Amino acid sequence: MFVHYKENENMLPIKIWQTDMEAVGEKCIEQAEHLAKLPFAHKWIALMPDTHAGKGMPIGGVIACEDAVIPNAVGVDIGCGMAYVQIDIPVELLRGTITGSGNLVQTICGDILRNVPTGTKGHSKPQPSEVLDRANAELDLYEADPELIPNIQAGYYQAGTLGGGNHFIEIQQDDNGMCGIMLHSGSRHFGNIVGQYFNHIAHELNDKWFSQVPSEWNLPFLPVDTDEGQRYLTWMKLCMDYAFENRALMMQNVKEIFTKHIEKHTGIVPTFSDEINCHHNYAALENHFAKDVWVHRKGAIRAGEGEMGIIPGAMGSYSYIVRGKGNPDSFMSSSHGAGRAYSRTAAKETFSVESVMVDLKEQNVVLAKNKKGDVAEEARFAYKDINDVMANQIDLTEPVKRLFTVGVIKG
Repeated sequence: MFVHYKENENMLPIKIWQTDMEAVGEKCIEQAEHLAKLPFAHKWIALMPDTHAGKGMPIGGVIACEDAVIPNAVGVDIGCGMAYVQIDIPVELLRGTITGSGNLVQTICGDILRNVPTGTKGHSKPQPSEVLDRANAELDLYEADPELIPNIQAGYYQAGTLGGGNHFIEIQQDDNGMCGIMLHSGSRHFGNIVGQYFNHIAHELNDKWFSQVPSEWNLPFLPVDTDEGQRYLTWMKLCMDYAFENRALMMQNVKEIFTKHIEKHTGIVPTFSDEINCHHNYAALENHFAKDVWVHRKGAIRAGEGEMGIIPGAMGSYSYIVRGKGNPDSFMSSSHGAGRAYSRTAAKETFSVESVMVDLKEQNVVLAKNKKGDVAEEARFAYKDINDVMANQIDLTEPVKRLFTVGVIKG
């Protein structure tokens, strides 16, 4: 970790868990400097080792705010995060058991792709959702924003769905050769609409107040003691709960598909254990350095002392289950993944579909994806080396389990 600080520019320090400025990137540093000049920022800004430029705020950035929330410091996929479960089945059993659709890895991945909507797709019928049922029973909490209420009803059709981009479901193998399932998804279209809606409100209010935060920074804020700030927090919490439930519902579906095929073709009933479900796009009221502050983690997980977390790499590379060390310098946070080294456009221009498919085949990784044309966007070459990321945050997390991709489902 090193510190970037311009004392003569009325800027808080920026603590960066990377090797040097070049590894961070000019645009990312510029966005972090904007954060460091916000009048309500607390202590310093923290950049995780997977950090890269985002919209307004760097991905892999953490900021603690006094009495204010920043919609763009949470992002539009509110509550996006990871889930993982360990399975007592050796991967070689999956690879060595042949079905009518290939081996069990191929069969299970194909079945998941057919039964878990991906990309912009949803279910044809509304799905059970305790979170949305509760929201409907408490509609008075949301009636000040009638434009958003239809999204509560629409959310029933996307509960338990994957999404696209860097979202995935993977069958993985640990260093003992045992299976695990990992998935990455969030609040789907629901969170996107809520995030954009309140970012727009914050822009309008900041202009009205002649805010000292320049509009071009794209970091409009909402004081938490205002009606608008409280409404954002209410909707953000709903999106976080929905995202958490979305991952849980999807994981349950995947476990049932996995069990069905394992039992049918081997006679074994798998056992699942050590489940984790955590956010990496959210804001939470926490106490740091004797002050209650709103900690925004945009592409970062909470890594409190002993807290379990998930740090995925790209498909065809390693992922990690970690235990947090509770480092106060990072506001008890760590990276949420490997972090992009190439933008989506640059990745497609640099790496061919064929080269990515050959790489996956050479590593014995099964890919289940309806359209392969954009596969280079998510190639492991488009991301930073996850092992470098982990090495740069040894003071933030302790690796508990290392996992490698066996089969992957992408939108």
